[in-house]
Amino acid sequence: MDTTLRDGEQTSGVGFTRSEKLSIFKLLVEELHIPRVEVASARVSPREFETVKRICDWARNNGHLEKVEVLGFIDNCQSNKWIAETGATVINLLCKGSERHCSAQLGKTVKEHILDVKETIADAKARGLKVNLYLEDWSNGIKDSPEFVFELMDNLLDEPVERFMLPDTLGILDPNETYDYVKLMVKKYPQLRFDFHAHNDYDMATSNVFAALLVGASGVHCTINGLGERAGNAALSSAIAVIHDMLQMKTGIVETNINYVSRIVASYSGVAIPPNRPIIGENVFTQCAGVHADGDSKGSLYTTKLAPERFGRTREYALGKLSGKANIRKNLESLGLELSDANIEKVTQRVIELGDKKEIVTQEDLPFIVTDVVKHQPRTNKIRLINYQLSLTQGLRPTSIVKIEINGKEYMESSVGDGQYDAFMRALKKIYKGQRRRDFPTLSNYMVNIPPGGKTDALVQTTIHWEFKGHTFKTMGLDADQTEAAIKATIKMLNLVEEYI
Repeated sequence: MDTTLRDGEQTSGVGFTRSEKLSIFKLLVEELHIPRVEVASARVSPREFETVKRICDWARNNGHLEKVEVLGFIDNCQSNKWIAETGATVINLLCKGSERHCSAQLGKTVKEHILDVKETIADAKARGLKVNLYLEDWSNGIKDSPEFVFELMDNLLDEPVERFMLPDTLGILDPNETYDYVKLMVKKYPQLRFDFHAHNDYDMATSNVFAALLVGASGVHCTINGLGERAGNAALSSAIAVIHDMLQMKTGIVETNINYVSRIVASYSGVAIPPNRPIIGENVFTQCAGVHADGDSKGSLYTTKLAPERFGRTREYALGKLSGKANIRKNLESLGLELSDANIEKVTQRVIELGDKKEIVTQEDLPFIVTDVVKHQPRTNKIRLINYQLSLTQGLRPTSIVKIEINGKEYMESSVGDGQYDAFMRALKKIYKGQRRRDFPTLSNYMVNIPPGGKTDALVQTTIHWEFKGHTFKTMGLDADQTEAAIKATIKMLNLVEEYI
């Protein structure tokens, strides 16, 4: 059962609009084929009533009404009435699953509570509702007051209840305890169907789902992206992978649509998916180390049953300081680019250089890097920038100090300008015109480009057109900083002038 629209909406700061709830319901039943969806809590508000009614109307017209379930309460049958009037046909009735909750919150004995539960069930059946029964705080109840749990169950096991649902309401169980306690329930009441409802307070929700199913639970409850009260519920994406791969059980849920639905729910909820969340996180199918890409090329040595294609995703090879030639080659192949080993080495070194600066390099950046290091590098390096300093101070003109080596000889000049790059260029002109008595090219056009799909904190490509002694040519610079990219393009220009003109 998916409870994103009920328990998931209890995530702090999350509230879905009416259209978003209907949209999510459609995604759950049509894209993922979820068999049961808990869509709301009864009697929340008039607006929620209209939302549930709208979901039920759509579900009825499209053959999904039996999948709609609504949380209800023991409240003199007001929840029953509310749910029946929305058009829903299943109530998930919340009763107390621990003695402490029963006595402290309700102020009732177990016998009094049992009578209330039976009356509510009878009324629900009279209204044509199927009943599932939540044993709220069951995990504490089975640990601290098992006699209460068994008395409750012994008096309700003959009631017309479809499923008894065992919540770890406060997320206190570990997998060993879940295994033992769910097994105890299944052995003691083999004729009944039990669901397990996990919370993630100790980050054990998926493990507890695994343990519960291992010993005979008939169903488990999940949410998209692990949304839910406090630390959330068991994430559907992780639970499905565990159920299919480790338990070898079938669910009928469409794995390939999980990532797609997760992204939409993240957008609606405003809760970002952590990049390292299994299955759906941005980074989980990305290999960073070059040795992994090399191993994959030589026999899929670093792949598992968790193939990204299963979940509508693709494997990626990260570009950064850990990238090796194998990573670069994999990315180039994806782009349809073929380079010689020597040029792949050049591209690899450039990516590593950017990674050392903690810059993010994307696959979309690669063509620009290839252009920079393969097509627009001068054959000689007679001119080398040794050092430079740029200064930008409010109320003062930008300044630059430049130290450069030309054919083995060092020159240094300083200047002010209308901008930092202009100050850099004026200092260079002083070196060329003042110290070297040489003409200096004229800048005729200046363009800045961020690679499409690239990160704005990674690469900027600066293209500068020059005119010199009747020649027109261009150079490109690539860097995370726009000014530095322009300076790199300028040094390339000076080497070209020294070499050819």
